[in-house]
Amino acid sequence: ENISDFSLNITDCAQVVVPEEVFFTVAAAGILENLLILIAVVRNKNLHLPMYFFICSLAISDMLGSLYKTLENIFIILCKMGYLTRHGDFEKKLDDAMDSMFILSLLGSIFSLLAIAADRYITIFYALRYHNIMTLRRAVVILAIIWAFCAGSSIAIALFSYEAATVIPFTILFPLMMFFILCLYVHMFLLARSHAKKIASLPSSTVHHRTNMKGAITLTIFLGVFLCCWAPFVLHILLARFCPHNPYCACYMSIFHVNGTLIMCNAIINPMIFAFRSPELRNTFKKMFYCSR
Repeated sequence: ENISDFSLNITDCAQVVVPEEVFFTVAAAGILENLLILIAVVRNKNLHLPMYFFICSLAISDMLGSLYKTLENIFIILCKMGYLTRHGDFEKKLDDAMDSMFILSLLGSIFSLLAIAADRYITIFYALRYHNIMTLRRAVVILAIIWAFCAGSSIAIALFSYEAATVIPFTILFPLMMFFILCLYVHMFLLARSHAKKIASLPSSTVHHRTNMKGAITLTIFLGVFLCCWAPFVLHILLARFCPHNPYCACYMSIFHVNGTLIMCNAIINPMIFAFRSPELRNTFKKMFYCSR
């Protein structure tokens, strides 16, 4: 709030405000879509696989992101109506709790995507030993470690969010994700090149190769959408921390509400990718909607 008030004196950029109706509609759609993903995986035993467990983890992270922005908007509305103050002890604790939820959503999304990437990597390069390497028990243990680490980190980062030493490691994850995308494309290229002759001579290998490459492409789409939706908001955090008095930084921070809406759009886009790329999920959705056995 202080940065926004000060920015009015150093920049001519007007604050861009997203209508509350649009905001809550996007948030509700993201929560419902990801909830459908969770229900579909629980109901269909054919989806009880490590890959879909990791997808459920990503869906939970997306739901937390939408829920965070919804609660934050409600908090702002209550403050404007006079029911809450911005500087009270209760409001401070509530704000810290919502910040923890935001960080938990971001870290959960990052590590869920990394888990999906590791699963796809094993599928492509160790296809014959995949079921021995990535078992359901190991997938559950991996997810338990991920969420325990994310929960602890979110609390620590929220408590020390005003320290530069906390903000920098938190935001450096995005360049690492972009580097990972580059590495993924390099692996895909090397795989296609090394198996070109085998694919030409063995029809069964062609089907297997196409399936694995489809999974790698889906992962790349996830990562690209994630970066496009979350990077503007994280950039806002960096600018607010390191150059709040710069007119150009203040001008960018005027689109804060738009960047927050992009986070919730990520929660809407991901389930669409799931449904579009997975025939098994599409069939499960059809059975759920038509109430057929």
